[in-house]
Amino acid sequence: MKKNEFYEGMVTSLKFPNKGIVYVEDEDAYVQVKNTLPGQRVRFQLKKVKKKRPEGNLTEVLVPSEIEKAVPPCPHFSECGGCAYQTLPYQEQKKLKLNQVKDLLDAVYLEFPLDECVESPRIWEYRNKMEFSFGDEVKDGPLTLGLHKRGSFYDIISVPDCQIIDEDLRKVLKTTQDFFRNAKLGGKSIDFYHKMRHEGVLRHLLVRKGLKTGEMLICLVTSSQGGINSAEGKQLLEKYKDTLLALEMTGTFAGILHMTNDSLSDVVKADAVDILYGKDYFYDELLGLRFRITPFSFFQTNSAGAEKLYSLAREYVGDLTGKKVYDLYSGTGTISQILAPVAKEVIGVEIVKEAVLDADVNAERNNIKNAEFYCGAAEQGVPDLIGRDIRPDVVFLDPPRKGSDE
Repeated sequence: MKKNEFYEGMVTSLKFPNKGIVYVEDEDAYVQVKNTLPGQRVRFQLKKVKKKRPEGNLTEVLVPSEIEKAVPPCPHFSECGGCAYQTLPYQEQKKLKLNQVKDLLDAVYLEFPLDECVESPRIWEYRNKMEFSFGDEVKDGPLTLGLHKRGSFYDIISVPDCQIIDEDLRKVLKTTQDFFRNAKLGGKSIDFYHKMRHEGVLRHLLVRKGLKTGEMLICLVTSSQGGINSAEGKQLLEKYKDTLLALEMTGTFAGILHMTNDSLSDVVKADAVDILYGKDYFYDELLGLRFRITPFSFFQTNSAGAEKLYSLAREYVGDLTGKKVYDLYSGTGTISQILAPVAKEVIGVEIVKEAVLDADVNAERNNIKNAEFYCGAAEQGVPDLIGRDIRPDVVFLDPPRKGSDE
């Protein structure tokens, strides 16, 4: 098979995370293609020729799967790369998720006793965090703020009616796009940051909102180019801030930030932060505890779902009286603090320094005295703690998407 050539095949299975395995009859070969579903016949362009498994980009679904019986509620679904399962009834989505997780666990534990996928209390408008990119939908087209076009690394499509965030965040998204489409700096329109040329100003918009508190943190990410940090640029950012504050919202703005990022990689980060309004953190609540959340600290993106899962986990483990607990990949310490009131001691291990600092602040605010947080990689922290004879009776493991270190 040759790179950049087009092929057709049948999707035979789905592997975590969202990788369809396509059998190409003419080549008697299997290719990995994202955003596909078992039972679909698809056309794709081969992008990576690997010895173990080639990878392709989906270009067209030729024949839908028999399980695709739902009408996508989002008008952007057919083009947007953000969601993959909207053509499936929710029960079918649950089956797919369950089978993906079972495959991962069975590979390690052999017939892991997993037989249920728990429903999310909110199926739509559930995400409390989104990262949007500036770009253009077609070459030299109008400025766009949204998500990557399905199968594309460069093209960005506008998603003003995105159904996985609530109306407040949709208003912020649309207002930000409209504002910068019409804005001028030095008498010129403001260009987006071109990833290949490393030129341009506008990079990302990070939005976060507390489900229980309604507090919002809005972060505009730009490069330092184009005079955005000049006196004129600062006046423009003040005007942007005032435009957001004038919106009619059900929630409240905790903070509006301008972040400068001159990194060559296409990742949402900040070299410098300027607070345009409010503060650089907000609060949300889980199971009666209150958590401080900063722009890049980890917090489960589906708050209602997290409450349900954490409650089940606490129920499954039983009585923790007098026991020591490890919470590995602990983030801002949500699991640690939910367990602390019923355990002797909880130790959270987390590599992101900002998240550890947030966890310490949260524990103090929630008056939790028996939880401490270790800053470091789990694969280094665990041997170190064991070496100091701090041994756990119970381990909670909540690894990131790429998984737990061996």
